[in-house]
Parts: sequence; C-alpha cells; structure tokens
Amino acid sequence: MSKDILLAFDIGNTNIVVGVFRERKLLTNWRLETDKNKSADEYGMLLTQLFAYEHMDKDEVGDIIISTVVPSLTYTMQHLSAKYFGIRALVVAPGIKTGLVVKYDNPKALGSDRIVNAVAALAAYPGPLIIIDYGTATTIDAVSEKGEFLGGAIIPGIKVSSDALFEKTAKLPKVELEAPGQVICRNTIEGIQAGVVYGNMGVTEFIVGRMKKEMAAMTGSDKPVTVIATGGMSTMMAAETACIDVVDKMLTLNGLEIIYEKNKALRTQKLVSQGSGTYDE
Repeated sequence: MSKDILLAFDIGNTNIVVGVFRERKLLTNWRLETDKNKSADEYGMLLTQLFAYEHMDKDEVGDIIISTVVPSLTYTMQHLSAKYFGIRALVVAPGIKTGLVVKYDNPKALGSDRIVNAVAALAAYPGPLIIIDYGTATTIDAVSEKGEFLGGAIIPGIKVSSDALFEKTAKLPKVELEAPGQVICRNTIEGIQAGVVYGNMGVTEFIVGRMKKEMAAMTGSDKPVTVIATGGMSTMMAAETACIDVVDKMLTLNGLEIIYEKNKALRTQKLVSQGSGTYDE
C-alpha cells in the first residue's frame, strides 16, 4: 500500500483546518471546531469518518505536520497522530527549517500560523508582502522581498469584536457578520454590522498604508507591496477593501506542505529539533 498522503493540521482558536495532500497537491480539506475538551480519540474518530466519507484510506497517510496556536491541543494531536496513524507528527516550532529570516524580539512568542503564512506567501507571490489573516485575532504581517519576517500588528478579530458588544452590553443583540451596504443605518442590527465590518475594513486600510511606509523605510526599497488576505472573513473584507490584492483561503495549508518539504529529508534521518532556538533558514 502506498503511504504518500501528507496530513496537515492548522489549529486555530476557533477552527481546526485539516488538509490532505498527495504528491504536493491538496486533495481535500475539512474544518473542525476547536475544542480543548475533546480527546485524541474523539478527534481520531472524526477523522476516520471523514476519510471514509471521501472514500480515502487513512492507512495511506505517510506523515503529519501540525501548526497550532492552542498549546493545550499540541499533545492531543500528537497522541492522535501516534494512535490512529502510527506517526510522530512534525510540529511547526522554533528549530524547524522555514527559509525565513525572523526579525522578531522573541521568536518563541511568534505564532506558528504567522510563520506558515509567510512561507506560503513568499512561495506564491512577488515580494515584498503584507499578509492579513482574518481569524479569531486578525494579524497583519510584513515580509521583505529577501524573505525577512519583519513583524506585524495584532488586532481583535471581527467575530471577537462583535461578540464583545453582545457580551458586554445589556441591550445590544448578537448579529450575523455581513456588510449592510451603508454606514448610516436605521436599526440596531445593521448599525452593529456597519460598525464592526466597516470599522475593521478601516483598520485594515490604515494599518496596511502605514505598514507600507514603514517597510519602505526599513528596507530601503520602493518596490510595490503585494497584500494577501486569508482566513474566514477574507472574501467579505476584500470585496470592499481596496488595499487587498489577493485572497488565498488555502494559504496556511499550502505553507504547511511547503515547510514539510523543507524538513522531509531530516525526517528520514533523525527527528527534527523542536522547541528551542529560532525558526531556521
């Protein structure tokens, strides 16, 4: 039996996105709810059912790579990998080869999803780059054309902003996140939608504009910056945000596959060093 499938886990605070690759091509992907209380067996049974639904054989999985911003789930997914696939998963962490030069005060504090996005963006788009990931938190990161991760900004995610209004006020309702079409709204629901959605668009445009100026000053380059958006809300945000050039929903999964390829040779020789040092070139 061929064991040529790579399973990639992108574990976020709200969702776990699972990608199935064969011969460097993404065959399918699944979105699961992030639940810190779920056991390895519960996630394992979910994956077993998903493989069966897609008429795929989970025994063809030859390796696994994990990126997580939820530390408590790292062991759960490692246990799942060992029990259900017989594999010790590769975890994106300091010490892994990425090809990036990380100019961050403390690389250990940098979310692995931001590193993975930068690797994928550099492989697919002309640099310099600004990468916006609309997740539970929205991250906006700068990457030079030389492959330097320069840093970035973190703001509350769109859904977090909306939920905060509902949870912290007595009368404001929980609303669907969609653009109402105007900012002069005549009812509370559309007023919240306008404030949250268009407000985040305004924040995006301001930070991207300022980031471009700072990148030019830092790098001494006036080359045009490519702005890529990913994450659940990226399509809606890009529809009315002039500063976004490309929407790439599969950016993080593709980055995981690229990082796996950079470390695959080491997997056959010895365990990749993890948990110390920095993200390696």
